[in-house]
Amino acid sequence: MSAPTTARQNDRLGREKPSPRPRRPHAATHRSFLRAVPLLPAVILLAVFLLGPVISSFYGSLTDSSLSGASAQDSRFVGLDNYSALFADADFPKSILLTLLFLVASAIVGQNVLGLGLALLMRSSNRVVRSLVGTLVVTAWVLPEIVAAFAAYAFFNDSGTLNNMLGAVGIDGPNWLYTLPMLSVILANVWRGTAFSMLVYAAALQDVPPEITESAEVDGAHGWQRLIFITIPMIRRSISTNLMLTTLQTLSVFTLIFVMTGGGPGTDSSTLPVLAYQEAFQFGQLGFGTAIATIMLLVGAVFSIAYIRVLKPEVD
Repeated sequence: MSAPTTARQNDRLGREKPSPRPRRPHAATHRSFLRAVPLLPAVILLAVFLLGPVISSFYGSLTDSSLSGASAQDSRFVGLDNYSALFADADFPKSILLTLLFLVASAIVGQNVLGLGLALLMRSSNRVVRSLVGTLVVTAWVLPEIVAAFAAYAFFNDSGTLNNMLGAVGIDGPNWLYTLPMLSVILANVWRGTAFSMLVYAAALQDVPPEITESAEVDGAHGWQRLIFITIPMIRRSISTNLMLTTLQTLSVFTLIFVMTGGGPGTDSSTLPVLAYQEAFQFGQLGFGTAIATIMLLVGAVFSIAYIRVLKPEVD
């Protein structure tokens, strides 16, 4: 067969080869919809029990609703008046600062740093130490919050356990809940919440290949160098996830602070949840208290967005 004939046959076969059928956009959309159908019950439940209360709360912050008086039966829409009064209130900026202090000191620093330290300790210790530390730390976490709050109150009270221990060695301890209320509630929250961070980091450390740390040790890397340059980068996603969870959990802490200090003395430990409760249920201003709760929701959203951006997959 001559070369021109072969070329013509190949050309004819190329022309006769069917072209690939174009994908129909509506078919891909239909498949995506079918995959999402099993999720509809969960989406509906989330909308009813999460989105519904949020919308209702936001609307309540735009009214003059109260526990007594004419507004208790027939509240009226007041727009942004509650927010204007809130930002003009001298207690609100102080409450914001106390909330951020409580959040950073007890959750972002205290629980995460101590939790990682305990996880590293348990990883390198023998079985007896692991059992003892794990039992002591986890016990505080599994206690109901009200029980943990009363236990912390009994510990930091003027005549409580801490001052009795200090008095046994000749130290006259202060009235912790009166002179240092924020330090007391921060330490109590660290004591109660560290177990969660410890368990998260203990699981994350199990995924760090031992041969990598052994290679770094052979190359002369010391303990702190291995921790900072190898271990932490390899578990950074677990750190970001745990930061988000502990931040949101700590932002909503109410029972612990209310039992220990009641937000006092004065307003020296009134974080946003405590201030919202005081305004809504002690002073009867439901709309005003709901506005504080809405601000607290926005603060949590800001932290959540920041952590989610950190957790975004890296694009090569």
